[in-house]
Amino acid sequence: MGLFKSDLYRSFGLGFVLGAVLLVGSVWAQSEDGISGKVIPKAEAAAPTLPDRTR
Repeated sequence: MGLFKSDLYRSFGLGFVLGAVLLVGSVWAQSEDGISGKVIPKAEAAAPTLPDRTR
């Protein structure tokens, strides 16, 4: 008879996995761009440069 049984480790493992899934799911649901929107910025075109016509 050991101090900790394997059921305890299994319960901690399942709780950790389920908690991580819930945490990632809630963060993903609240963001408007999803997870990739926070890592990869949106592409934006550069502003066109106009020739100088002040002369």
